[in-house]
This record gives sequence, structure tokens and C-alpha cells, in this order.
Amino acid sequence: MLHRAVCNGYDGIGGCRIATVFLVDDEKFIVDLYRDILEANGHTVIGVASDGEEAVKKYKEMKEKPVIIIMDQRMPVKDGVSATQEILSMDPGAMIFFGSADLHIEKDALAAGARGFLLKPFRIEELLAAINEAEKEKKKK
Repeated sequence: MLHRAVCNGYDGIGGCRIATVFLVDDEKFIVDLYRDILEANGHTVIGVASDGEEAVKKYKEMKEKPVIIIMDQRMPVKDGVSATQEILSMDPGAMIFFGSADLHIEKDALAAGARGFLLKPFRIEELLAAINEAEKEKKKK
């Protein structure tokens, strides 16, 4: 059962702010869960990658950049910290949040330029709050 979180921000015309999201995780069930939660809360998943190398390639090719990237750490081919560094070297304004079960990687993720770190398993409200924060910051620019 999906839970609809309370909307923390409004688009100015009476609805929740909608953010575009790029999901990077090698676990299909996690990607599906994120997508279901995000879409149930009015957000749009505009891209999915299953490893860091694919994430860098897809991000580079995206015409519309996402408001936020949700990045895993442990993935085949290229890990999340390396992918974060490459994406930020192309686009310093990219908003990347880590979602990882590995607490030891938090310091490296933040040092690489991630804007936040969510320790798996995290509550739906934490994910939605991170997206809302990213969306507000993007609007300021």
C-alpha cells in the first residue's frame, strides 16, 4: 500500500510542486518502489540508470535535467561517489542525494558534492522532504 505524504510545497496554483527525478540504483525493486512513491506524490521520474557509468552517460544526454538525482553507492561498473563526481564536473548545479545502506560512505558522498544522504531504509517522508528541498533550491536559481 502506498502512502501519500502531506505536500510541503505548492506550485502557486493550488497543487503540490512537481519535481523531476533521475533514479540511479541497481536494485530493480528499489527503483520500482521509488517510482511508485514519487509518482503517487506527484513527481515525475525522467530517467533510470542501474549503474554509475550508465548514470553519467544518460545525464549527459538528457535535454531536460532533473531537479534531483537519487543515487545509490554500491553498483556494478561505477559506484555512486565516482558517478557523482563525474556528473558534478559536467554540471556543478546538479542536485544529488544519496540513498544508501552504507553509513560509512556518507562522508565520501558529501565530500564528492552530494547535497544530502538518506540512510536506507529511510522513511517516505525523508525522501519527499529531500526532493522538496532540492526543488526549492532549484527555483531560487
